[in-house]
Amino acid sequence: MNIIQLCRFTLGFSWVYHGLFPKLLFLAPLELEMSGSIGLSQTNTLWLIRFAGVSEIVFGILLMMFYRNAKILGVNILGLVSLLIFVLVMTPHIMVEAFNPVTTNIPLIILSLILLNEAKKTASTDI
Repeated sequence: MNIIQLCRFTLGFSWVYHGLFPKLLFLAPLELEMSGSIGLSQTNTLWLIRFAGVSEIVFGILLMMFYRNAKILGVNILGLVSLLIFVLVMTPHIMVEAFNPVTTNIPLIILSLILLNEAKKTASTDI
């Protein structure tokens, strides 16, 4: 498997995993804390978490399918940066926990940049 495929499947897997396990199959306390920090009722927070889980799974699958699309990769990077900023602002204490958004999102952003670079190379050679 080449580096592009590894980037593609790592990014897609990460979104699918983070949507499925801590949000849909098991409700991780950290997910509840982060999502609850915006001030919604507990019921609405649970709906938000479930919606986010389904959205992350769908996005992960789309990312694996359309990994050469610069717009999808841009949305991916924007989403990862936005989630990092959200945690920094709303639940900053999480930034010093093990496997925090810094150690997960930044490597995923770098993988996204590798794919984006390859997508641009491919687009320029197709002309």
